[in-house]
Amino acid sequence: MNDSFCSNCRRLALAAAAVLLPVIAAAQAAPIPLVGVPDFARITRTYGPAVVNISVSGMRTVSAGSDDEEDGDGAGADPSSDEMRSFLRRFQQQFGGKGATMQVPVSGLGSGFIVSEEGLILTSAHVVAHASEVIVKLTDRREFRARVLGADRRTDVAVLKIDAGRLPVVAIGNPDELAVGEWVVAIGSPFGFDNSVSVGVVSAKGRALQEGSAVPFIQTDAAVNPGNSGGPLFNSRGEVVGINSQIYSRSGGYQGLSFAIPIDLAQSVAKQIASTGRVSHGLMGVAVQELNQALADAFRLPKPVGALVYDLQPGGAGAAAGLRPGDVILQVDKRPILSSAELPALVAMAAPGQRIDLDIWRDGARQRITATLGDSSKPVREPAPAAPPKPAPGQLGLVLRGLEPSELRLLGLGAGLVVEGASGPALEAGLQPGDIILAVNGKPVAEVEQLRAAVAGATKPVALLIQREGQRTFVPVAVP
Repeated sequence: MNDSFCSNCRRLALAAAAVLLPVIAAAQAAPIPLVGVPDFARITRTYGPAVVNISVSGMRTVSAGSDDEEDGDGAGADPSSDEMRSFLRRFQQQFGGKGATMQVPVSGLGSGFIVSEEGLILTSAHVVAHASEVIVKLTDRREFRARVLGADRRTDVAVLKIDAGRLPVVAIGNPDELAVGEWVVAIGSPFGFDNSVSVGVVSAKGRALQEGSAVPFIQTDAAVNPGNSGGPLFNSRGEVVGINSQIYSRSGGYQGLSFAIPIDLAQSVAKQIASTGRVSHGLMGVAVQELNQALADAFRLPKPVGALVYDLQPGGAGAAAGLRPGDVILQVDKRPILSSAELPALVAMAAPGQRIDLDIWRDGARQRITATLGDSSKPVREPAPAAPPKPAPGQLGLVLRGLEPSELRLLGLGAGLVVEGASGPALEAGLQPGDIILAVNGKPVAEVEQLRAAVAGATKPVALLIQREGQRTFVPVAVP
């Protein structure tokens, strides 16, 4: 009887499987058809002659008091300058001297590419930093002394000019049409090996390598090494879509993470340099961070997209337009902002004085405001600080006190509550003594009663804007 029962079970299972298999098969996605790889040899043969080798020489100021030189980091700078700076620092520490500096020779190698038959060349600004002499070598072995028409450190773009004509040029593409996973080709002079070709794919777009970066980098896994800087990144059709600029490496060499400046941004900068010799960038005076699901829930945002404002420059364009910490910038002139890294680049590409429309999310609703951009090269006048708050205790698992007037002046704040202890949800969220709470869900708090009122009845996480060691960020805290 048991054997009969088991046999029936097997027949039922097979029958069920026969019913389910067509359903499972129907739910599977259709396979993507195979396509051929790009003709890398043709791309190299056609546009390789427009890629140049750049060698620079000059002097670099080395200071004992700082890790920063007067002009930033040079391309392939001589390691002896770092050794000299270390020597000067040890000398200063031993004998108590101040401000010791020394001029040391530097040399470096980089790449570039020709964008006009009359000899205009694009490269990275750090390639020609500190350069007193720039030599450009073509693939036909001819060499020319180049003039640096201008360089923009913020975007790492420079324009060179050589006295030559009828030169080969590259074709320019559109980085917006570049797809993640698409083939790309890098040509340059890694470690001085002229016209070396490497291939890879686009790993990501819109990468911000540092806070407030003006460049939404294209990330690739094409092999890029020292000496590739300033060289072109081609798409699968042989069009330049970027300037190879940086790598992420713990060894100093290629480790699979290469970053290129989008060519549309580089062209915008190059046009200003070619016409005026200088570059002006728009400035909104806001600091933004990425949204996660918890922060989106706290601000009642349908999904975590946009740029969350956590700080404003007093007297800046954002403050003048009425932006507040806790606002989420969703669009700039009807262009969606999916990631916070996209905002600084859009603003930097705009001209000072330009009016831009901002679609923002505030208090659970969409609004539109207009900002008139400032100039990043000019100082901003700051208004007088607001009156200090009164001391008060705290809640949400927090022990709080108000900041003393002297503390507010020292920190440059008008209001805030300092955390003296954290437990429960606040501790789990990562708050710690010394943190300063500036706002709850984008609303400034000067007293704990304001914090209590903001939290009362909340069923979703609240977003606390905190300042820690001079840096601001929103932290989502679950409400028990």
